[in-house]
Amino acid sequence: TAFAEAVKAVSAVHVEARGAVNGIGLVKLMGRHSGFIACFATLAAQHVDFCLIPEVPFELEGSRGLLEALRHHIGQRKQAVIVVAEGAGQDLMQVSDEKDASGNPRFGDIGLFLKEKITDFFAGRRMEINLKYVDPSYIIRSVPASPQDNVYCTRLAQAAVHAGMSGRTNMLVGRWHGSFVHIPFDLVTHGRRRIDPNSDLWLSVLETTRQPARMREA
Repeated sequence: TAFAEAVKAVSAVHVEARGAVNGIGLVKLMGRHSGFIACFATLAAQHVDFCLIPEVPFELEGSRGLLEALRHHIGQRKQAVIVVAEGAGQDLMQVSDEKDASGNPRFGDIGLFLKEKITDFFAGRRMEINLKYVDPSYIIRSVPASPQDNVYCTRLAQAAVHAGMSGRTNMLVGRWHGSFVHIPFDLVTHGRRRIDPNSDLWLSVLETTRQPARMREA
């Protein structure tokens, strides 16, 4: 449901980018530590040119940086769509050590940061661009669930009730290789699920966007 809703924002900025001189559409999506929503939205939309996620560091400046790659792309295609996960590029900004009410680090706003840097970059080269920035924020996970997600959550709930009635504790219900199973909390909290830059998923994203596989010098 979340990335299906995110695709609407991506499609909207794509239309805006196509209708303007050197149009650039920039969308920031949820994903503090993992870029799954950004990746799936990119694959589903099929008209994203740059997908930026926390798992794949990038640089702005330099011959291999994002800005030069974007300038080259605009020169050839006259338009571009960028999808960025909220946790991407945090090393590029001056981020404080403050934490929010939940104890999570306060991230810098990568969307506004990129908007400013891109605008300044092209202005410095006297290239006209028309940049539209969209941040759907938590709207993408606040919409009614899709029928597929409704069925999935119903089956999760039913399996959880059966587990509780049978006396199971310290576990949750999840889907593993197509089957609903009982997963111990220790296994669930063992690590954070993140995208492997060498995985088929990320390679599919690169094939879709045709962005440089590496946007940094080293």
